[in-house]
Amino acid sequence: MLSETTLYFRWVKIITVGSLALMSFLIFIGNTTNYYANYYFVEHVMKMDTIFPNSELQYRSIHQPWIYHAGYVVIILLELIMAWFCILGSREMFIKRREPAAVFYEAKRKAVIGLGIGILIWFTGFEVVGGEWFAMWQSSTWNGLESANRIILFEMLVLILLFMREPEYA
Repeated sequence: MLSETTLYFRWVKIITVGSLALMSFLIFIGNTTNYYANYYFVEHVMKMDTIFPNSELQYRSIHQPWIYHAGYVVIILLELIMAWFCILGSREMFIKRREPAAVFYEAKRKAVIGLGIGILIWFTGFEVVGGEWFAMWQSSTWNGLESANRIILFEMLVLILLFMREPEYA
């Protein structure tokens, strides 16, 4: 039998992964029901039309609308896939919450995949590609780095939490 403390640790893991699933799903819903709200963000970042006027990085800009749409659709699909894996992971952890540590540990697999997809979206996509390649950090109007940082921070903290061992007292 597991201790109450162990169950509390597991509940926190289940709830935080479920919360990230909800966040990602709500972002997906917002991006599909109000498509152009964030499409313009993607467009302006790729156009690089609001970065420093004399930036020597402007050769990286893209001016084909189909690429803006394709990039945005990929982001939206990844948000949905992240939500799906986090829902499955949270559900699996909930089902296995009273099982021994090894069984509960394996139940985290889908949650870890979901968090990895989230890191791919907001770190690789926004921080690396948007922030560095398209110099989003130079824009005062189309700069999503602060929002991306907030999301990445929570994802990383939850990922660390998932791998923390909880005590198993008989």
